[in-house]
Amino acid sequence: MTKYIFCTGGVVSSVGKGVAAAALGRVLKARGLRVTMQKLDPYINVDPGTMNPFQHGEVFVTEDGAETDLDLGHYERFIDENLTRASNVTTGQIYAEVIAKERRGDYLGGTVQVIPHITNEIKRRIGLVAKAHQNPDVVIVEVGGTVGDIEGLPFLEAIRQMRRDVGRDNVLYIHVTWLPYIGATGELKTKPTQHSVNTLRSVGIQPDAIIARADHPVPDSLREKIALFCDVDLRAVIPLPTAKILYEVPLMLEEAGLGDFVVERLGLPAREPDWTEWSRMVSEMRRPKEKLPIALVGKYVDLHDAYISVREALIHAGVAHGVDVQIEWIAAEDLEHGRGWDRLQRVHGIVVPGGFGYRGVEGKILAARYARENRVPYLGLCLGMQVMVIELARYALGSDEPNSTEFNPHTRYPVIDLLPEQRDITDLGGTMRLGAYPCVLVPGTRAAQAYGADLVYERHRHRFEFNNAYRDLLQRAGLVLSGLSPDGRLVEIVELADHPFMLGTQFHPEFKSRPNRPHPLFKAFIAAAAARLD
Repeated sequence: MTKYIFCTGGVVSSVGKGVAAAALGRVLKARGLRVTMQKLDPYINVDPGTMNPFQHGEVFVTEDGAETDLDLGHYERFIDENLTRASNVTTGQIYAEVIAKERRGDYLGGTVQVIPHITNEIKRRIGLVAKAHQNPDVVIVEVGGTVGDIEGLPFLEAIRQMRRDVGRDNVLYIHVTWLPYIGATGELKTKPTQHSVNTLRSVGIQPDAIIARADHPVPDSLREKIALFCDVDLRAVIPLPTAKILYEVPLMLEEAGLGDFVVERLGLPAREPDWTEWSRMVSEMRRPKEKLPIALVGKYVDLHDAYISVREALIHAGVAHGVDVQIEWIAAEDLEHGRGWDRLQRVHGIVVPGGFGYRGVEGKILAARYARENRVPYLGLCLGMQVMVIELARYALGSDEPNSTEFNPHTRYPVIDLLPEQRDITDLGGTMRLGAYPCVLVPGTRAAQAYGADLVYERHRHRFEFNNAYRDLLQRAGLVLSGLSPDGRLVEIVELADHPFMLGTQFHPEFKSRPNRPHPLFKAFIAAAAARLD
């Protein structure tokens, strides 16, 4: 029978609960267990797809086209499994489903209430993730937000009920809290953790284990105090100091004994953990390496979480090539106003990631122009591919008029445009191409060489497409269409002939990169950038 581990958070948000949950997934996978994961998000939005990245960070896209919380990216990178739309549940989705049932008369005229109707729908969604992944040994469910948040109460009540529904021996609760450091006295404080656990108890949940996050080492005396006041086993108080390397966290949890505790507590049929490959990878990450400066020219660079999958994909590729990728976060708008050029001129590679809206686009076009003219390796992701096409069209036509109709609906040269069948759709989500689509690679191109395959599937999240009316013009200017949809109609990858590496993808390859298996295009890009170190 599938076992369930519920991870809640206390004291403050952004304490690293998602990484801790994902790392626990890796700890269990190291023991040969089948693991999948789910995030319960209490916000009322249906999904983060229309949310400003400054509000919620990156929108992560699953294979089946769901726009989800960025924590699903952590889950996939740590447990190395492709998740589905069942793995992200929001208050908006829950209420929309319950209201739709009420309108259909499914409740036979009964009064619709938080308990049992909302909580039953939450529990149904929790059950769905196990079915979607062929009933794994363990489902790890992270509850977003912090204990005590009013919007999170129905989720806490639902996971409390799960213990009764599936049996006490099949459920384990882990509470992730923060130990603040008081500089004046030089000590960590446990009182916020005690209050947080008391709040959790007040809704009927007694944590089985507590992960104590801190920026300093956690002494055994504090672990004993937490165990006493929060009524948990001493061995179940897991210290988790801030790690220098993200992928060290599973090893830290293993060393602290969380894996053995969980396996024993849930009676899981696990073997001895095998950390050979993961430890080798982390050791390589720790090893001092030559620094490789890479510019990330974006719209939301003040919040690095807005590009978290891009950052991680660059790091993965850097490790594969034995270099330490140092990201220069450059605001596209700064380039428009003449700022940041000294930093751009110092890097060995330029990445322009995806995005929506006109703000900063001209700065991204300038970055693409700089890369083309100075033969600097360039990787364009989604919008980054589109600005590469716009820039080349402007060069070919000797005009600043070429553009995307997203930014200038009346441009004379719409090199990026909506497909004809998209034009009459008004719902923002209705025109999106989301999830995995096939891409046929053209033999002899850099893309085909990087992948070493004829056909790949990559994840999309975009609305506008390469305008086929400009294929001939741009190909004469040196553009190579190196990846196409199987029917040849959609341009998926472009690259520039006679350039060390200038390649753009209509899709988001960063979503499929893994720490132990970097994405081929990121590997090829970092290889080209590292060649400039010689």
